[in-house]
Amino acid sequence: MAKLKAAVIGLGMGYNHLLGYLEHPDVEVVAVADRRNDRQERVRALCEEKNIKLYCEGIELINNEKVDILSVAVPNDQHMGLTIAGLEAGAHVLCEKPMAMNAAEAVSMLETAKRCNRKLGIDFSYRFKPQSFAMKAMVDSGEMGKIYFAESTWLRRYGIPGLAAADFNTSSSKGGGMGSWFFDKKQSGGGPLIDLGVHRLDLALWLMGYPEPAWVMGSTYAEIGPDAAKAQGLEYSVEDLACAMIKFKNGASLQLKASWAGNIKENELQTTRLIGTKGGLLQKNINEGYTYEVEFFRTENGLPLDCKLHEPAPAAPSAYQCFVDAVRDNTDFLVDPQDAVTVMQILDAIYESARTGKPVEL
Repeated sequence: MAKLKAAVIGLGMGYNHLLGYLEHPDVEVVAVADRRNDRQERVRALCEEKNIKLYCEGIELINNEKVDILSVAVPNDQHMGLTIAGLEAGAHVLCEKPMAMNAAEAVSMLETAKRCNRKLGIDFSYRFKPQSFAMKAMVDSGEMGKIYFAESTWLRRYGIPGLAAADFNTSSSKGGGMGSWFFDKKQSGGGPLIDLGVHRLDLALWLMGYPEPAWVMGSTYAEIGPDAAKAQGLEYSVEDLACAMIKFKNGASLQLKASWAGNIKENELQTTRLIGTKGGLLQKNINEGYTYEVEFFRTENGLPLDCKLHEPAPAAPSAYQCFVDAVRDNTDFLVDPQDAVTVMQILDAIYESARTGKPVEL
């Protein structure tokens, strides 16, 4: 069987896509594209070693290379255009999160994938953790009973992309953070809600079985980010904290919180909690980092029983490995693109509710 030809557009987050494809035995990476000269230098030697073509513009790559798999890992405002172009050129597309700037763009992407009979995957990478797989198995086995409440959180003390902690001092020297597109609403579509909250929202919904949302009530705040950006000579046009209550048609509810900056103890706090009629689950990050543990709580013989899961083995496959396997074997990818559309619809509703101060029905 001939190897699948793959390409990657965007070498920030896309660098992980590139490494993932290079590790897969059934893939040949033929091209990458990135506008940033500094990132091009980082991969130039690798491209020469692996005989990979290096483009500046993603659309140029799409127009000149015939590939089976295309990763799109660029600022959010470019997701729809490059994804649709890739699908129409015949590629199966794995797009970074969030799926798009809004739900309307996400629907256009999904409709194009269906029309072109191509697979469309969204990199909700927090599903692809061994602890997440273990939690999903416990939920699906019925050990939790009916899940009626969940809360999912990603909060940072100081962590606005492109602004270091020192930048929160208004005496900092002016400059431009490389990640400043994250807090430009025209490029990002939103702040930590669409950047961090999207991960924790998808993880909770996936574990809950993606119940159909009924209404959303949300709030957003920009209390720290604007001054921090101004000290660097930059404009800040998104929130730095968002929170929401999501009510589902099956009666369950979910609380969601996301922030880049706030006066909390932890530098980085990530939690997803599920409460069911038979048991409860809690996933949290360890030592404020990017490793995780899971605890399970239930009552047995009238006594409270708490358990901690050992590290599941083997390690979970990456989204890139799973997407290649789905294309190669013509099977379903772990992330249904309709799930990603639902996430965008909820995010849109949270922003609308925050704007109007009223609940939004879905």
